[in-house]
Amino acid sequence: MNKPVTPTTKARNNADSLPNRNPRKKSPKKQVATISPQNFRQKFLFLTIETLFLAIIVTYGIVVVLGNAANGFSGTSFLGNLLPFAAGVMALIVASTLFLVVWWKLRRYLNNHSAVLIPITAIILVLVIALISGQDMLNQSIGQFRTLVGGKEEASRVTLNHQVFAAYRRYNSINLNKMMQRSEPYNAAIAEAATEFDIDQNLLQGIAATESSFMPRESRDGGHGLFQITAIPKSVLEEAKEHLKTDQLSLSDHRHNAFIAAVTLKHYLAEMKNDMFLGLLAYNIGPANGGLRFIMKKYGVTDFITIQPYLQLLPRDYPIRVLSYALAFRLWQKQGKLLAYEQGNNAMQIQRLGVPGLP
Repeated sequence: MNKPVTPTTKARNNADSLPNRNPRKKSPKKQVATISPQNFRQKFLFLTIETLFLAIIVTYGIVVVLGNAANGFSGTSFLGNLLPFAAGVMALIVASTLFLVVWWKLRRYLNNHSAVLIPITAIILVLVIALISGQDMLNQSIGQFRTLVGGKEEASRVTLNHQVFAAYRRYNSINLNKMMQRSEPYNAAIAEAATEFDIDQNLLQGIAATESSFMPRESRDGGHGLFQITAIPKSVLEEAKEHLKTDQLSLSDHRHNAFIAAVTLKHYLAEMKNDMFLGLLAYNIGPANGGLRFIMKKYGVTDFITIQPYLQLLPRDYPIRVLSYALAFRLWQKQGKLLAYEQGNNAMQIQRLGVPGLP
């Protein structure tokens, strides 16, 4: 007699008929490589140093090659000037590419030994290049590169700078040394005024030297004191009173005189959009008959070079005289003496020092 199949029995039979399956083993989790924060910071530091110094090398190469190429091939002839300059640019691109390829191979070699060797090598390369080229060569290359990029504006700047250098060169060294000594009693007041109105002290000294040779007096044309103050805009007088904390100004007081000169120069520099030559010219011409702005508008000129033909000699050379005296005071302050422009490498040293108030 057949026994009835119960659900339990059926399930057991089904289980017996199925093939045995081994329990699935869990595979071990793969370990993810992690970089500790300390190692990450170290690698980031090394990469930053490497990138920075490589950028310095490449930038230096661009400045030197393009600056010297522009200077060596200056002109408008296609075959004699433009084509050789274009070839120089192409050579720069090829050289930069080769440098990066060589550096990449060197980098892999250094990294196999020690990662720290990569930034150290980059720093050593920069120091070697700086040692070989020297400061004078670098300054000369930068000057040539500025001429290339700056165009007309840079050419004007260089021309005016050399007018200042030439004026300084023509001064009698004995008389100039005497003026330096005469300025001593007034330098404290000039320095205070310069600081108060954020103006270069040597620039104010140059104005005083041009105006009075540091011999304050009442002149026939109405000039007063150290800076030979004459006509002054009303707003300038009010600002000078405010900074001096007085209601009464005395032009014979050299401190008051210096403050008035400083705020007057600042006023005209703002009016001339910080163009130093035009600002000094406006300072010299003053507000009479509409001042410098009226002259510029009348003749349609926009800069110091184009306005010179329309002016008499005296106001025209005023900015050059001021800046050449300012240069003398800067040399006196920085070097402790006045350098003869034509001796040794003094010309390069003076040019490197720069004219006060000029970029």
